[in-house]
Formats: sequence, C-alpha cells, structure tokens
Amino acid sequence: MPKKRRKPASRNAGLQLRLRIERAIRSIPPGKVSTYGGVARAAGFPGAARQVAAVLRNGFGLPWQRVLGSGGEIKLRGDSAVEQRLRLEAEGVRFRGRKVDMKLHEWKFQRRRKTD
Repeated sequence: MPKKRRKPASRNAGLQLRLRIERAIRSIPPGKVSTYGGVARAAGFPGAARQVAAVLRNGFGLPWQRVLGSGGEIKLRGDSAVEQRLRLEAEGVRFRGRKVDMKLHEWKFQRRRKTD
C-alpha cells in the first residue's frame, strides 16, 4: 500500500511558524531559560520542538544559549556546549551538575489569549 503524501505547507505558514518561534525565543530574558518544547508551545505549535532547533540553527541574532533540552540539559556537543554553558553562567544561570536548575531559571511564558 503506497504511503499518503502530505500536502506541502504554504510558504506563508512556514514563515509564520518561524516568526512566532523567533518572537518566543527573543522574549526569554537574560538569566532565564526555556526548553525546545516550551518555546514551541509558547509559539502556538506544541510538538514542534525540532522546528525550534531548526530556527535556532538557521537564525541570526537569537539568544540561542537560553534554549535547552528537556529538564534543562544542554543538547549541543563539544565546544558549542561549553560556549552555551559559559554564556548562561555569565547571565547568572546556575547549574546542578550538567543541567540548569530549572526551578530557579525556567522562563514562564505568558499565556496567549484566545480571540474569538
């Protein structure tokens, strides 16, 4: 049985996704962090954590160091992981072992109001 092909998303939908994710990332203040999933939910796209990573990888001027894996874990490897940790420590973020202390530093996004 052949697989069903998904309709490609419109260019406008992809642009809206990227812009809303960028807006959510930029709203995280210094000294606070969020997860890839948390950013996706705040942007209105729950389940789009991989798209958040893609926006960070291809974006420019975003505070990328403030976005972490679930539980506060740095998901980058090598020198990039060291740089992320140093940047976060410079902002006053504390670690518990290899993870950020999320109880102290997790950013709580404002809930979006639903419009009727």
